[in-house]
Amino acid sequence: MPLSVATLSIITVRPAARRWALARMGTVPAQLRRVPGLGFHKLLGSGFDFGLRPNFQRYGFMASWADEAAAQAFFAQDPVWQAYQQRSQELWTAYLAPLQAHGLWDGLAPFGASAASAAPDAPVAVLTRASIRPLRAWSFWRAVPPVSRTVAAAPGLLAAIGLGELPIVRQATFSLWESGRQMQQYAYGAQHEGRHRDVVRRTRQEGWYSEELFARFAVQRTEGLWDGRNPLPLS
Repeated sequence: MPLSVATLSIITVRPAARRWALARMGTVPAQLRRVPGLGFHKLLGSGFDFGLRPNFQRYGFMASWADEAAAQAFFAQDPVWQAYQQRSQELWTAYLAPLQAHGLWDGLAPFGASAASAAPDAPVAVLTRASIRPLRAWSFWRAVPPVSRTVAAAPGLLAAIGLGELPIVRQATFSLWESGRQMQQYAYGAQHEGRHRDVVRRTRQEGWYSEELFARFAVQRTEGLWDGRNPLPLS
């Protein structure tokens, strides 16, 4: 059953730990399966500017939990997380309550509905994820730069990152917004609807994805630093 508490962490390791962090991508998943209260989880790599050039210092950790206490216990004392703390120059985590989710990730619907609600002017986070068909990867990546530029300039955007499980074909994005209203204005407003809606239309018409997921979250609280600051200092 999907769990109703989620977290997204951005991990920026020290330059000297880049090889260590890359190797952990293969070893950590087995360790995480033993964490009490941890449900669906993904350790993700990242790329510069949503693109194909990998960033070997920055990683993402997406997870759903039995309850917030399980998440707090993991971040406070689990050896897996402590190893990242010891080798990181920055760590940032958002506690999230799912508001809306549709689609699948590895055949699962990982984010259940919670009791949370969000006023139009409350902060929200958005996760998109897709498995890109190999024969459609070139079309997908040609469409990324123009859309990325409009996202970066969107009013209300606080932070955004491109994440991935596998290079080129298994990609995700996470974005943090001042309000749900501003996120909706970017996604559906007249200023950006040409590029954004054209890409959405093409994904359907050309069958870019074999699997996809969209999820929107209320941001309950955040902690730590991402690029030298907390982009949404809630507590």
